[in-house]
Amino acid sequence: VEGMGSGVIISSDGHILTNHHVVDGATEIRVELTDNRTFTAKLVGSDPPSDLAVLKIDAANLPTVTMGDSDRVRVGDFVLAIGNPLGIGQTVTSGIVSAKGRTSGVSDGSFEDFLQTDAAINRGNSGGALVNTRGELIGINSQILSPSGGNIGIGFAIPSNMAKAVMDQLLKNGKVRRGMLGVTIQSIDADLASSLD
Repeated sequence: VEGMGSGVIISSDGHILTNHHVVDGATEIRVELTDNRTFTAKLVGSDPPSDLAVLKIDAANLPTVTMGDSDRVRVGDFVLAIGNPLGIGQTVTSGIVSAKGRTSGVSDGSFEDFLQTDAAINRGNSGGALVNTRGELIGINSQILSPSGGNIGIGFAIPSNMAKAVMDQLLKNGKVRRGMLGVTIQSIDADLASSLD
């Protein structure tokens, strides 16, 4: 069984940021660059709660992405999603940031703070870059909501600031350590407010 996804080169010596679900359970990880060079990658570390992973390939002088500040992203900002959808090759799609601070409902939401975009994201785009108009990485494409499994304009990206914090720990320790507080926060609607008096 083979799987496919995308990734972002974060260091010129071959570190690559991608999604955990792209490499989860893999016995061998192969990375193909846009110049058709192929490398066997080593898994540096992976973090299931944030759905991020860092890989390392034996290469040098690779072009890298500039990290952007996802806290400065605004709803309505123009964005580009880059990846390899359905294995057809590198593709760029455009859209806007539709919302911030989203949860997708796929997991328990503990570490979800997605940027929502209508830029086309399909299977194979996972782990690819969401960039702003300056070419800065503002998110890692991660999920879509779709009854058919294809793009319907509801895609989610992990904000770059969260990705950077996780990536730094994976590079340093190979794993992520977090403090946990046993509370859950939710919105209160009129019915819930009434029931709680």
